[in-house]
Amino acid sequence: MHSPLAVIHPEAQIGNNVIIDPFAVIERDVVIGDNCRIYPHVTILDGARIGSDCNIFPGAVVAGIPQDLKFAGEKSTAEIGNHTTLRECATVNRGTASKERTIVGNNCLIMAYSHVAHDCVVHDNVIIGNASQLAGEVEIEDYAIVAGGSLVHQFTHISKHVMIQGGSRVGKDIPPYTLIGRDPIAYCGINIVGLRRRGFTNAQIFLIQDIYRTLYTRGLNNTQALHAIETEYGPSVERDLILNFIKTSQRGIVRGSIDD
Repeated sequence: MHSPLAVIHPEAQIGNNVIIDPFAVIERDVVIGDNCRIYPHVTILDGARIGSDCNIFPGAVVAGIPQDLKFAGEKSTAEIGNHTTLRECATVNRGTASKERTIVGNNCLIMAYSHVAHDCVVHDNVIIGNASQLAGEVEIEDYAIVAGGSLVHQFTHISKHVMIQGGSRVGKDIPPYTLIGRDPIAYCGINIVGLRRRGFTNAQIFLIQDIYRTLYTRGLNNTQALHAIETEYGPSVERDLILNFIKTSQRGIVRGSIDD
């Protein structure tokens, strides 16, 4: 059902069973999948690609041009996966020539007044809390939670199953399974509650805890800690994910707690 008070370009591709409320604006180069709800005063601009079963709440803007002075009008997209919700006044900008697209995955919740900047990649099942701001080319992996009011520096990489405290200023890469908090941010343990909710066994949780004790509490530098983790623990999904993340980090990983 499309309200006659919505402004919808006739060439926009709108799926089946899509509800578009009054005063929504949908431009020409837009694709919206089936069973979506577009609430009043939503603006969906050229380059938006929205999956099925999404809810986009009042005031949200999808595919605004990048807030990047290097942007020269190149063709790019902002892509939203299936079963994802953008709450009130959330914004997802298009990509630039760098990656040509901004991606928000499936089953994500982008809460009110949050911003996902150009060329970000937000994977599946991610929650971005109210008024959190992602700068350009940030990557956030599956099941991560960035609590409200957080600021994430450009090019930062946040791994899987991470929980970041509200109001955090994130300028370093965040390795998998961790709980991050304090000011300035630091490793505060592993995300035990999140891991249990995701079905991790006690054995997996104990392994992850032990690996991070080696990394953060044995007085080793990163090179020594990586060698110890590689030699003292057998190959596993958890060990290998941690090792590979740290080895490939471009910004360096978050520091350990000063209380450690």
